[in-house]
Amino acid sequence: MKRIFSIVALFMTIAMAATAAKPKTVTLIGKPDITKAGHVLLIGIDGWGAYSVPKAHDIPNLQKLMADGCYTLKKRCVLKSESAINWASMFNGAPTEMHGYTNWNSRVPEIPSAAVGNHNIYPTIYSIIREQMPTAETGCIAEWDGIKYLVDSLSINYVDVASNYEKDDTQLTRMAEKYIKEKRPTFLSVCYDQIDHVGHAIGHDTPAYYDVLASLDKQIGRLIQALKDAGIYDNTIIMVTADHGGIGRSHGGQTLMEMEIPFIICGKNVKKGMKITDTMIQYDTAATIAEVFGLKRPQCWRGVPMYSVFAN
Repeated sequence: MKRIFSIVALFMTIAMAATAAKPKTVTLIGKPDITKAGHVLLIGIDGWGAYSVPKAHDIPNLQKLMADGCYTLKKRCVLKSESAINWASMFNGAPTEMHGYTNWNSRVPEIPSAAVGNHNIYPTIYSIIREQMPTAETGCIAEWDGIKYLVDSLSINYVDVASNYEKDDTQLTRMAEKYIKEKRPTFLSVCYDQIDHVGHAIGHDTPAYYDVLASLDKQIGRLIQALKDAGIYDNTIIMVTADHGGIGRSHGGQTLMEMEIPFIICGKNVKKGMKITDTMIQYDTAATIAEVFGLKRPQCWRGVPMYSVFAN
């Protein structure tokens, strides 16, 4: 009898352990809302600290987006102030403890994700667009190849890397221009690594850092022109933000130079000339994109849309 009881207890323990280890599947909350724009262009700038904006020279396109839309220089990244962790939070709507990516170069979650979607990864903004807007054209192109591991690439129409950007600093911009004009994407993220690269090589808050920012501003102007050439500019919301800032030649710590990053939003149905006073953290980005498209958000997300930026 004891042997039978022991065997039964063993099977019960195994079953309970398997159940505990299995991540929860995704539950959606809220109800579909009114779409605020037909397209979103998210421009991500790796290593762009908020401290740099008042000091920058020759950034007319960023300044115009700020003047014509809403912005904050007080958005915070999640800890640690490193790349993969924060790109994941930006796209996944949740902090590190939920999505599970814990290192600057994470390819898979080091901590099992608290919930998983259709492709067995934590739900991203791309995941919920594909599920709720199945015909939407979506793209994710970047200079750093690590981003493709964080975005649920199986849910995206076009994923690519500008692998020669260190020698050809406009490669990513040309790729984005071509894609925008040919496909008129519903949602596209364009992620630059050049600021972070110079931050590590020469230093944050240096003349070289500001020179690269000025160069990126010109490329942002080209992306805006591509939206106009594609005939979708008037129906687009543009967001510009960063994964983290930096100090000296590094980041990953808890200083505000590392943690505070800009967030700019401009376009259809966005208020003009408003400085955002609401608090904002990295994972609010995905929630705000979902709000633009009127999508239900996964219950496992912790991001809150920046409701105050919208005109209606």
